[in-house]
Amino acid sequence: MTLITDIKPYEKKLMMGNQAFARGIIESAASFASGYPGTPSSEIIENLAASASHSDMYVEWSINEKTALEAAAAASFANQRAACIMKQNGVNSASDFLLHLSYSGTRGGLVLIVCDDPGALSSVNEGESRHFAKMLELPLLEPSDFQEAKDLVKYAFNLSEKLKTLVMIRSVTRLSHASGIVEAGEIEEKKTKPFFHNTGFILDPETGPVMSTPVTYRHNIMQEKLEKAETDFEENRLCTYYGPENPELVIITSSVDFLYSMEAVEELDLKDKTGVLKLKATNPLPENSIKNFFSKTSSILFAEQVLPFIEEGVKNIYADNTDFNNKLKFYGKKSGHIPKTGETDTNIIINALCKIFNIKYTSTDEKYIEKAFNAAMSQIPGREMTFCPGCPHRASFFHLNRALKLDDNNGFICGDIGCYTLGMLPAGFSTLKTIHSMGSGAGLASGFGKLKQRGMNQTVLSVCGDSTFFHSAIPPLINAVHNKSDTTLIVLDNSGTAMTGFQPHPGETETACKEEGISVQIEEICKASQAKTYVLDPFDFEECSKKIPEIITDPGVNVIILKHPCALSPKRKNKKYFDIEIDYEKCVGDNCGCFNFCTKVFRCPALFLNNKTKKPEIDSTLCAGCGVCSDICLHNAIIKKETA
Repeated sequence: MTLITDIKPYEKKLMMGNQAFARGIIESAASFASGYPGTPSSEIIENLAASASHSDMYVEWSINEKTALEAAAAASFANQRAACIMKQNGVNSASDFLLHLSYSGTRGGLVLIVCDDPGALSSVNEGESRHFAKMLELPLLEPSDFQEAKDLVKYAFNLSEKLKTLVMIRSVTRLSHASGIVEAGEIEEKKTKPFFHNTGFILDPETGPVMSTPVTYRHNIMQEKLEKAETDFEENRLCTYYGPENPELVIITSSVDFLYSMEAVEELDLKDKTGVLKLKATNPLPENSIKNFFSKTSSILFAEQVLPFIEEGVKNIYADNTDFNNKLKFYGKKSGHIPKTGETDTNIIINALCKIFNIKYTSTDEKYIEKAFNAAMSQIPGREMTFCPGCPHRASFFHLNRALKLDDNNGFICGDIGCYTLGMLPAGFSTLKTIHSMGSGAGLASGFGKLKQRGMNQTVLSVCGDSTFFHSAIPPLINAVHNKSDTTLIVLDNSGTAMTGFQPHPGETETACKEEGISVQIEEICKASQAKTYVLDPFDFEECSKKIPEIITDPGVNVIILKHPCALSPKRKNKKYFDIEIDYEKCVGDNCGCFNFCTKVFRCPALFLNNKTKKPEIDSTLCAGCGVCSDICLHNAIIKKETA
């Protein structure tokens, strides 16, 4: 991996969007960076951590997004430049402190980079972060390409120090994870040593205590900062126009939708009729630059993702200015020309332009597309969403599902966000019955567990991963203990933040920069909370089969830590525990009476049913050698032999 600090000034390099953000942070002489892993944002911290020793920067994976922002804010209060990075869902976690921070203001430059995920390509929702900027009255920037990703970071730090406020930058998956050419800039020198001035007058933002009250006084200052930000946006021309002087239509856009818009105009040869107005800053909107186009055109199309953020803002500006003689036509999400959900792309904007200009356009014959799609799909073997071969979660859910069936009182499990969300599907035996935010499974179970006094007798369990336990499951666990709820928390401890790339968490012995850290033991925290705590290995079939049914029916709060490294974890080092074989004298496929339990129920991808012989087979290239399939075989026909 090439370190982003090794790139020389003015050298042009192919960079992923997230690498460009990281380079911008380093060029800005930031001293501190923090975040919580979450696709599509993780690579920013990973690149910064790899280069930390070369850039004199402290970099950490924090326990959650709120703590990450608080830690970065501390660096800002000590007059250091700091960056905080998270995905869109993380802003919800950080929003409590974020609200107070917007009132208190900052000192050293503080930049929050949020990577949204339109279309929910790697998320459970496509909730976007831009509305937090408006709600909390913070400046918001939106780069549209890789060079802007780097350059706007540097601008954001300068603006933050100029206005003494946090500045948000919003990215999207197609910018964060795509790549393009970026010209590197000079790396600034760090100018100040950290020192927190706090003995000055109570209302002095530079030397006094840092606080978010009194409300009215601080709120007035926030409004003034926004006005100054808008002026700065205008002066620095963060609003760029491409097109004819008096276009029939102006596309107002931002982020990667600018690239889609330019491509659509080029494809339809509408350069003489259509202009494109690119907004690099979307809160507050640069009103004067936008108003200039109200008298130059008769129609405006808004291209953005996901919600009509710019559209509503521009319409408000138009409504507040009654001195325009022309009546504009607006097209966008409200009119149905641009979808209200999912990603935008070039074809969507082309279709919108075709409707507006009454153009007949077909890029490729639809029947040909359908035929080609069906032909391609026929060559791809069907594959359901499932756990990896050798995943400890499959074994864990098998035990939990079996224990609930033995309990036979309609018990259920409240789920959570992570690889184990698949527990709601057949891969996890359809065991999970609720899925919301990180830690919410434990919170819901705490509530369900108190309904016994109203006559609810169902056994209530919840699951979370080890990283999620630290992130947000500790408070609901303590809540359940304090209120004497009847519930069992299952911690699926696979030794790292597996879903996003095995980033370390407080339970590990290594930090983001691969330095030695103190491992905080989940078991000890649970015991300290006074929950009855058990540590089991999900691959130990006999012990789990015996103990889990007993534990989940024990009144009060129980915690079962099902601990085994992820099959893909660097800790496993591709270690194969067993060589697996099938004894075909014992296994007679469809005729053995088990209805092919191993392939139809257990569903490990390394096990498959041979359609000709109607017997299961093992794909040795996929098999991780966990041996669980041998334990669940009803006729002992799957043999496991220990590897050397």
